[in-house]
Amino acid sequence: MIIDALQPGEWEAAERRHRSRVESALADHLTRSQRGIAHPVEDFLFQYYSLRPATLGRWSPGWGTELIGAGAEWSERPGWRATARGAAPDVSALAGRREGVQWIADLLAASAGRAPSYGCFGLHEWAMVHRTDRIRHPQLGLRLDPEQVAAEVEERGTRCTHFDAFRFHTVTARPYNHRQLTRDTQIDHDQPGCLHVGMDLLKWGLKLGPAAPAELIMDCFALAMEIRWVDMLASPYDLSSLTDRKPIMIETPAGRARYVTHQQEFVRAAAPLRARLLQVYGAVLSELDAPNEDLSPTR
Repeated sequence: MIIDALQPGEWEAAERRHRSRVESALADHLTRSQRGIAHPVEDFLFQYYSLRPATLGRWSPGWGTELIGAGAEWSERPGWRATARGAAPDVSALAGRREGVQWIADLLAASAGRAPSYGCFGLHEWAMVHRTDRIRHPQLGLRLDPEQVAAEVEERGTRCTHFDAFRFHTVTARPYNHRQLTRDTQIDHDQPGCLHVGMDLLKWGLKLGPAAPAELIMDCFALAMEIRWVDMLASPYDLSSLTDRKPIMIETPAGRARYVTHQQEFVRAAAPLRARLLQVYGAVLSELDAPNEDLSPTR
């Protein structure tokens, strides 16, 4: 279904703006990549979400918008189709993943309807290095003695609500979490105060392919990057070699208060992005379920 259309001058200008935004956002990352320099904080989004810079660089107006005058180079792209006047994103490419699309929509809706929790204080990163010599970022080192890190986990306990953070806890740290999380119960526990839930908005946007507006994807990327920085600043790692930003010392009352302030800011910033994603997911599901439509993939 086409509900909007952009003339050549409109969509070409939008594509240029997007390209400029992506180039600016990724300049440092691409320079480091070309030189083979790793960045333990900023590389995370690309590694964990299997995100390629080229993926961010592909502009799309999102589902329901037709690009007037777009040639075959557009309609031949994955997730696009030719129209009478140009090209448009094609949700039939998602037809084979209908169940997964519904699961993500349900997860987003559950998170949106749940009150945020502010009691975890980012201890998931501490639990990932609990009682182990195999830390994830050995090039950084820890800003605290390993015994201090372990004591914080063991004395305070952890209140992680996100399965994809919990699954990286060391075996010795898992019993200290207030509940044992599983993938099957993720919808029951994801909540908007969780930093990883905020970062995951990028993942859920990317799952839509060109059905998600590129502007929305970049908004999610920008938020996810800032969340990742706070995530690591609150960790036991020593980031002084990477930034002059001060660590968030959650082992102190002042540090815990600072962490909660960041959580609250992220909850506010993520809410409209989550709402926009839910709108797109709802529209895609409605299109996939529309009667008398041929939704077989075009390629």
